[in-house]
Amino acid sequence: MSAPAETLHSARTFDDIMDSVRRVGETTILEFAADVDRNARFPTEAFDAIKQERLLSVFVPEQFGGDSVSVSELCKICEQFGHYDGSVAMIFAMHQIQVACIVQNAADDAFFGQYLRQLCENQLLLASATTEVGVGGDVRSSICAVNIEGDRFSLTKKAPVISYALDSDAIMVTCRSSENAPPGDQSVVLVKTGDHDLEQIAGWDTMGFRGTCSSGFILSSKGAAEQVMPVPYARVLSKSMHPVSHLTWGSLWTGLAAGAVEMARKKVREDARKQPDVAPVAALRLSEVNELLFSMRSGLNEAIAEYERLLALNTDTAFDDYGFSIRVNNAKIRCSEMMVDIITRAMNIVGISAYRNDSKKSLARHLRDAHGAALMVNNDRIRQHNATMQIAYKGR
Repeated sequence: MSAPAETLHSARTFDDIMDSVRRVGETTILEFAADVDRNARFPTEAFDAIKQERLLSVFVPEQFGGDSVSVSELCKICEQFGHYDGSVAMIFAMHQIQVACIVQNAADDAFFGQYLRQLCENQLLLASATTEVGVGGDVRSSICAVNIEGDRFSLTKKAPVISYALDSDAIMVTCRSSENAPPGDQSVVLVKTGDHDLEQIAGWDTMGFRGTCSSGFILSSKGAAEQVMPVPYARVLSKSMHPVSHLTWGSLWTGLAAGAVEMARKKVREDARKQPDVAPVAALRLSEVNELLFSMRSGLNEAIAEYERLLALNTDTAFDDYGFSIRVNNAKIRCSEMMVDIITRAMNIVGISAYRNDSKKSLARHLRDAHGAALMVNNDRIRQHNATMQIAYKGR
């Protein structure tokens, strides 16, 4: 019998964790990123390396075997992964969103506490099924329901998207809390691989983020009733899923944009070395795009800091404020839209090499990924939510 996970692993320093992230990125991720994108396949090599470096459990508290990183530190990791590949960074972020939902809402529960230990020991990869055919992308509403009889549950969900479903170790599924519950009375169920059937109903041949393998499935599962989270989804959404999603996504998008700006900076330096007595015209363009990156990162960092302040209050009502929800939504919208502008400007600085798919200076994948950020979780839908909240919000 193996020892509990917490005796096998001590929390690392954040510097050590970032060294691991860079090691994985600069070797494995960069080596396979083009092939993952070209074939729209799961980045197996990258996640084998990520698991080897024990990076899937960085947000789990130390007592369960993790590293207890903060939200701001987690966002820095997502940004660093974004430098290397958008698909890997997005999968890593989506996994950590599910981890945060468990850590912040159910770590004290016997089943979910033990599952966190298993996640750390075995580096389990979590996916999610929140959207559903028939609800128009509204994650606050479900058609499917979890049916609990005795100590067992069953459910069936028709999901238009379940990212990396076939490569995950478990899927966190949202559904109505019972057959008689209204659409907004929702629960979250942890469905383990091996306990579910997946019937594919849609593929994933997209312009960008191709390695996320976000196909559609009909998911059917049975399992133990203890796999239903002990708190309502509404609380999980407001405290964890909504803010952590937008903040980690914004961070990885910042990483993508920063990677493009760095490519532009290298090009300007090359030009400057060729004519050391003449400042390259592109240096001015580089200065302008760096200003945009500064603004993108600043707004995001403000939202991250506010989220950490609210978490520190440790109250159930801390996330009831419409103002915070609006500001987190703003961070997502602005990051997703500014990223396209920044990468496009960087491409203009680098020139034709950035436009070519077969160039070491190519930014084509960066730009294709960038356009997905505003579409996969649609900005117009988020703005509509903001518009509704603005009416009730009294400001500060």
